[in-house]
Amino acid sequence: MARTPTELLSPADRERRRSLQVMKGVALGALVVMAIVFVIAFVLQEQHPWLAYVRAAAEGGMVGALADWFAVTALFRHPLGIPIPHTAIIPRRKDEIGRSLGEFVETNFLEGRVVRAKLESTPIAATAGAWLRDPAHAETVGAEASTVAAGILRALSDDEVQDLISDLAREHLLDPEWAPTLGAWLSRVVAADAHRGAVDLGVDSIVTWLNANRDSFSGLVSRRLPSWVPSVAMRLVDDTVYHEAVKFAAAVQADPDHPARRAIDRYLERLADNLQHDPTTIGRLEDAKSSVFDSPRVRELAAEAWNTAKAGLLTALGDPASGLRRRIVAALGEIGERLATDAALQQRVDTRVADAAVFLVDRYRHDIASIITDTVEKWDPAETTEKIELMVGRDLQYIRLNGTIVGALAGLAIFSIAHAVLG
Repeated sequence: MARTPTELLSPADRERRRSLQVMKGVALGALVVMAIVFVIAFVLQEQHPWLAYVRAAAEGGMVGALADWFAVTALFRHPLGIPIPHTAIIPRRKDEIGRSLGEFVETNFLEGRVVRAKLESTPIAATAGAWLRDPAHAETVGAEASTVAAGILRALSDDEVQDLISDLAREHLLDPEWAPTLGAWLSRVVAADAHRGAVDLGVDSIVTWLNANRDSFSGLVSRRLPSWVPSVAMRLVDDTVYHEAVKFAAAVQADPDHPARRAIDRYLERLADNLQHDPTTIGRLEDAKSSVFDSPRVRELAAEAWNTAKAGLLTALGDPASGLRRRIVAALGEIGERLATDAALQQRVDTRVADAAVFLVDRYRHDIASIITDTVEKWDPAETTEKIELMVGRDLQYIRLNGTIVGALAGLAIFSIAHAVLG
């Protein structure tokens, strides 16, 4: 069921309507008083000549009251419902008034120099910093920011985010060739001898393993010998292989210039060159990459990454005691402290805020002002009339009251002058 106009009014508008009705009653009461005085004075002026002055004042008061009632009423509606020309100005010219108001705001308020002058006279950064360095305020801002961030996370479509992560991973990680990049990186590592530490670590690990796993060589070679070979010979072969392996690993470990180390260097140099220039090596690496990161797997990894990140962020944002929330509040407090105490930073922030505001105003001033024009155009004429009358109608009733008083004084003055001249 549609609501009545009274139900659409805000509490403030209801109070304005009450005040307007009171002032209308006062203005009408003044007119009624003048009419009553006029009748009494008109009837009794023959017996009491001085009442002629009262009659003239009351007559002028009625004329002034009626004239101003007509003028005030003509702004909002047709007086007595009669379509007199140039009445009901506001409902009839609503759109034009909206355009004029929009142009007025655009010309006088949304102007770069006006905005800059106002902002430059306001210590924006210092005020914001003094407010923000208060721990309670920083906590409030952090809580509100966390709520907004959590709302955005919940509003995001999981499928769309997963698709985005998958597309980004494919575009920036999977589609580009890895081989040339890896080859160039490996070439720089070998040229700088940065791989020596990894080789040392590998050799040390082999030596440690050999010393701790003597039994692993039992039967390693002897199982492959003919069955007619004596068992003593088999054990001798296994022991020989083990000791040679230990001796070789120890030699490589002890000699930084061992031939095995040089062989590893040459192999890494060839591998780096092949990764950059050999189509076969490049193709094998790309095939291996594609087999590991096939499309379903990429999608699955993207889903796992997003779900894990989202769940972790929502938990952290929702917990005031979480590390993330504490760091946000601490960062806000530090920002507030710097803004409140660093004059150079204040100057930079104030200047940039003013520049940004002026840029936005100069670029979008017409669009901003058009909000007023478009809003007024969408209003119903009766609704527009009521809104404006509630805002200024009470003051206009004072015009009616003043018109009554001024009319009475003017009528008395005119009658007195005329009586003095003619008498």
